[in-house]
Amino acid sequence: MPALTGLFVLGVLLFAALTWQVSSGGPLVDRDAAVLRWFDRTAAGNSWFTSTAHYFCKLGNIQVAVPVLLIVIGATGWVGRRLALPRWWLQPAAAALVIAVLPVVVTVVKDAVHRPAPGSVVPDPSGYGYFPSGHTATSAVAYGAAALLLLPWVRGRAARAALLAGTPLLLLAVGFSLVWCDYHWPLDVLASWCLTLSLLTVVVAARAAVDRAVAARAAAGEPVTVSCSSGNPG
Repeated sequence: MPALTGLFVLGVLLFAALTWQVSSGGPLVDRDAAVLRWFDRTAAGNSWFTSTAHYFCKLGNIQVAVPVLLIVIGATGWVGRRLALPRWWLQPAAAALVIAVLPVVVTVVKDAVHRPAPGSVVPDPSGYGYFPSGHTATSAVAYGAAALLLLPWVRGRAARAALLAGTPLLLLAVGFSLVWCDYHWPLDVLASWCLTLSLLTVVVAARAAVDRAVAARAAAGEPVTVSCSSGNPG
């Protein structure tokens, strides 16, 4: 748990530091603009990738990412309850909590920072802010939490490895594509990943609490259902 607490605090501190840099026009803002110009030049010379990048951007839509997580929450919760897993509800509830908290945090920070669109120095007259990236945060929290919920139930090393490697690659592709398509500054995306780090530690901590409850039941000599994957209770 100290490690999870450390990761949670690290994510919060990094998110706060990037928010301060962007809102105060700190030195990272100039570097951000330079990286964005590199993306723009590269995208202009590699237009073949742009249509694919737009597809990845859509994976960050609330209408796409959140239903995926809700399905996984329902499925894993049902399995845990059916198998009488101790505290079966805890990790699905944690995932539901973080995806509910996320838009509140993102909206508050967007309104407070009011960052202009990529490449612009004038804020959007509608009041819309671009920092942090809502699409990045939504995809990272939704797909990341879904992967954490599924992991204890996945059979086979190859499938687990695919889930552990494929999820970060998917999240990286979404964030990269949002900058490639000029929807966001790089720091918008990076800040959302920092926020995601903190939120997903809550989901991991919930699973750790479930595992402790299972271990306590086993120590008491009560029957314990074993998970589908690597011997973790489930």
